[in-house]
Amino acid sequence: MRQSAMSKQKAMSTGSLVGEIFQVGLYKPSQGRVTRQATCGVLWAVLAMAAWRAYETLLGKTLLGTDAWQYIVPLTILVAGFWATYRIVNYPKFADFLIAVEAEMNKVSWPSKAELVRSSIVVIFVIFSLAIILFGFDLFWRGLFQFCGVLLTK
Repeated sequence: MRQSAMSKQKAMSTGSLVGEIFQVGLYKPSQGRVTRQATCGVLWAVLAMAAWRAYETLLGKTLLGTDAWQYIVPLTILVAGFWATYRIVNYPKFADFLIAVEAEMNKVSWPSKAELVRSSIVVIFVIFSLAIILFGFDLFWRGLFQFCGVLLTK
């Protein structure tokens, strides 16, 4: 009995993407929820922007004798895109990847606020220091090349 459950899970995880689009169930629903929800939300936001852009592009244009296209096309993009994105996030291979990402992110030791501030100050100081040093080198080499006649001034 255990063998058949494992083979059923393996058969489900190796399904085609087209077959997955028409599924209703979730793949491993209790694992990687936060990462899947965040990924789905970001993709939905991109789709919403694409639908808005399609609406603005079609605004005031008449296709096939009707103005309804300015609403039909963006709504189609939203509905089809939202469903496809929801299903792609639950596609077994992609869902396993997102589950692994969430597991690895849970292993990360995040810095404290004080440590983050100190590190940021060091990085900003080093960047400005290097900019000043490079500016000095630039002035030196420009002056040297102008003195030698290699670089002519205006």
